[in-house]
Amino acid sequence: MSSTAPEPRGQDPSVGELLAEVTSDVQTLLRQEVELAKAEVREEAAKAGKAAGLYGGAGFGGYMVALFASLAAMYGLANVMDTGWAALIVTAVWAVVAAVLFAKGRSRMREVSPKPEQTVETLKEDAQWARHPTK
Repeated sequence: MSSTAPEPRGQDPSVGELLAEVTSDVQTLLRQEVELAKAEVREEAAKAGKAAGLYGGAGFGGYMVALFASLAAMYGLANVMDTGWAALIVTAVWAVVAAVLFAKGRSRMREVSPKPEQTVETLKEDAQWARHPTK
């Protein structure tokens, strides 16, 4: 007998029918929760990918800029001071730039949450309802 078939008037469903319906509802709920968790994990993975891209871009860009700008600045400063001091000054400037880029990438990475927050919250609500279904 299907659980969707209409019940004759005055006859209550059997315990087996009720149990089958509850089991079906729980399975549906669990499938929905798994889908929600997957969606949240995909969203967080996208955020992590973007943050990783910033790290990579900062590293490569910092390297290229540091290389060519350092050479140009060093030779420019070498006109007014010793070449060794000019190279040291340029190196210090690029160390500050690299530190700023690293800090920005790290702050973006901290925004990523590996835990599916919405799924955890709904699971807590489901558990609470299961303990007290009349509330």
